[in-house]
Amino acid sequence: MKKNIIVICGPTGIGKTGFAIGLAKKFNTEIVGADSMQIYRHLDIGTAKPDARERAMARHHMVDVADPDEDFDAAKFAGMADTIIDGLDQQGKVAIVAGGTGFYLKALLHGLFRGRAADPEVVARLEAEAATGADLHSRLQGLDPESAARIHPNDLFRVVRALEVVETTGRPISSFQQDHGFEAERYRCLKFGLYMDREKLYQRIEKRVDIMLEQGLVDEVRGLLDRGYSPDLKSMQSIGYRHVCDCLSGKFTFEETVRLLKRDTRRYAKRQFTWFRRDKDMIWLEPGETERAENLVTEFLKKRDRRVRF
Repeated sequence: MKKNIIVICGPTGIGKTGFAIGLAKKFNTEIVGADSMQIYRHLDIGTAKPDARERAMARHHMVDVADPDEDFDAAKFAGMADTIIDGLDQQGKVAIVAGGTGFYLKALLHGLFRGRAADPEVVARLEAEAATGADLHSRLQGLDPESAARIHPNDLFRVVRALEVVETTGRPISSFQQDHGFEAERYRCLKFGLYMDREKLYQRIEKRVDIMLEQGLVDEVRGLLDRGYSPDLKSMQSIGYRHVCDCLSGKFTFEETVRLLKRDTRRYAKRQFTWFRRDKDMIWLEPGETERAENLVTEFLKKRDRRVRF
């Protein structure tokens, strides 16, 4: 019998943390974060990590589990999350998985394409081209636009891997992933997607950027750099952190940095909506529809697994 889990997803700034805490308290359970940046220690303000008060209201897992220079990917996330979900299940609790990193959620719910071993010569050549300034991400957009859409241009490892697959097999890596059978879910899930009017969300995002800056985002990034963390790290290339790094290096003025940060966060939220809208099983709710969510969870849990304790 597949384990039950509740999934809460949606774009940045929409209120996933508060929504998840409400359900966790109602159903006496815990939250497994699915945010690719909240996993990093010391990246607090810019990731909108749950604060001490929120963590006291409901236990949060998969937060502060890696250092900023530590290799961490969707496969590692899924493996760690599986262990936590299993532990909660043994206690008679249904995990609430909440976050906005679509690829992490996909890895957890459907597994990951493992593929074959990469051709080291092709990888070495592509990495050498990148070192000379070649725009590998643009090349990937022409060969495998689906993969390029979900891989950040600065994520050289994944860009090179995707290009290597195309060059050596003649097929985009996304086609192998489709063959792998992502449609078979590893868990029995109830999935909630949070939404609101787009202009209202954008206003919330811009206000949140202002609050992050007031809370000391610039000092947080400066502290990370002072600790020796390179601005080229994947963690430091995330939204907010790369913007402040560019500001501190003199590439942009503070005013331009704020403008770009707000713009790029809005664009990221739009991409998240696009990703989650593909899921036909998603139940879309506004952040205030907590009572409806509670009723749906109750019905979902009644149908199977009577071990769950309320």
